[in-house]
Amino acid sequence: MHRSFWLLRLLRLLLLVLIEFKCSVRLRGVRSSRPCGQAGDVLSGVCFVGQLDTHSLAMFLLIPLVIYLSIGGIFLLAGFVSLFRIRTVMKHDGTRTDKLERLMLRIGFFSGLFILPSLGYLACLFYEYYHFDDWMIQWNRQMCKIFSIPCPAVRHGGGQPDDDKPIFHIYMVKYVCSMLVGVTSSVWLWSGKTVVSWRQFAERIQGKDTRSRGAYV
Repeated sequence: MHRSFWLLRLLRLLLLVLIEFKCSVRLRGVRSSRPCGQAGDVLSGVCFVGQLDTHSLAMFLLIPLVIYLSIGGIFLLAGFVSLFRIRTVMKHDGTRTDKLERLMLRIGFFSGLFILPSLGYLACLFYEYYHFDDWMIQWNRQMCKIFSIPCPAVRHGGGQPDDDKPIFHIYMVKYVCSMLVGVTSSVWLWSGKTVVSWRQFAERIQGKDTRSRGAYV
């Protein structure tokens, strides 16, 4: 299952690269205001998907993230149900469940640290997706007055508010949440077992025999 998720992410990346290549070939030598799927971030300057195109934002970020989080939440819930059943059986048999309970607490703690920033990042993306077109119209309306170019037409039923601008703090929350997901994953990986595994791997490369040592529990 873990390999299947990584395969899906790889296919998404390959599809994005293919679309970006076709877009760059189509727009080569042609002046066009239509952005490709990937563009530079306005604040950080980092190239990413869906910065100036809401279609790419929905197809390559919002929909995949919702699918990944939904499937991951289902499997997490199923895993906790199985662990609680195992814990109940072990208690009926008189077996100690200290290690199993510590494992359950650790899984729950790190799952929360991973899911909450992911939900925050997803909420920021939805906020950006919902308001981006209005922000661009407002920006064009301000620029047309400065450069004396045709201004965007006012929508029927009322015009755009003059203060319709993105909230800076929401973008900061998006950046922090995107980094917290990686930090949480690295903290989960760098445990005592990871250090012992890497040490045994290095000793095997050096030709040392580690089979006589007891297993790390």
